[in-house]
Amino acid sequence: MFFGFYTVFLKDVKCGDLRYGRAKYDYQEGTLVFIAPGQIVSVDNTGETYQPKGYALIFHADLIHGTALGRHIQDYTFFGYQSNEALHLSERERRLILDGFSKIEYELEHAIDNHSKKLIVSNIELFLNYCSRFYERQFITRDIVHQGILERFETLLNGYYQSEKPQTIGLPSVAYCAGELNLSPGYFGDLIKKETGKTAQEYIQTKVIDVAKERIFDHNKSVNQIASELGFKYPNILPVCLNNVPAVRQMNIVLVINEDLSAEILPHFIQFTTVMR
Repeated sequence: MFFGFYTVFLKDVKCGDLRYGRAKYDYQEGTLVFIAPGQIVSVDNTGETYQPKGYALIFHADLIHGTALGRHIQDYTFFGYQSNEALHLSERERRLILDGFSKIEYELEHAIDNHSKKLIVSNIELFLNYCSRFYERQFITRDIVHQGILERFETLLNGYYQSEKPQTIGLPSVAYCAGELNLSPGYFGDLIKKETGKTAQEYIQTKVIDVAKERIFDHNKSVNQIASELGFKYPNILPVCLNNVPAVRQMNIVLVINEDLSAEILPHFIQFTTVMR
């Protein structure tokens, strides 16, 4: 099924596994699933007959255009979550979610007036804000599922720089790390942010600088050689990044910097060095 709408499902009965791409959703009874426009979802059919039961909130992007919700809908990153990342509700949370469905339903059944759209959109926004709160709770309480993600992330980065992957793949990306840990980039990024206070991209960048600081003491290699080993597409960026690190400056390490950063290189430099400030 191709979804051209923002969709939220609350399933009340076990009625088959929901498949997102090639992975199955962690979609049990009493869980919420979020699907953004453009995503393709299918249901595994085992031949059994089911009577679907539950609730759904479905709205088109046009409904929220020009509203506060429309301007920050991308902040609700759970619309990009994939397998094993559905929202598991407590009984109290479930009551709040059902109340949200009820308020939206009331407005839809009410005679249309000057307040209708504002109240519908406001109630959808309130509903999504509660979902954001509940996901934050889930990051904390589902420790068995999430246990060791940060440690596995660190191990993954260490292994990456002990292999030939930087030369063949380049700098490790958030999408690559999330894929190796069997998480979607959005869910992975939110987990890391919750655990460390840094975005996953900032965490990776800090790790790359740490590895660079260790390797800079190999006097048999130039800075550009080290940059290439680390996976930098433009070796010129690394010496500039290192000169922005106080610990490196304090050790009086003289790095040769190509001050003529071309228009092609500059955006990559700005993106990478933002975390060092």
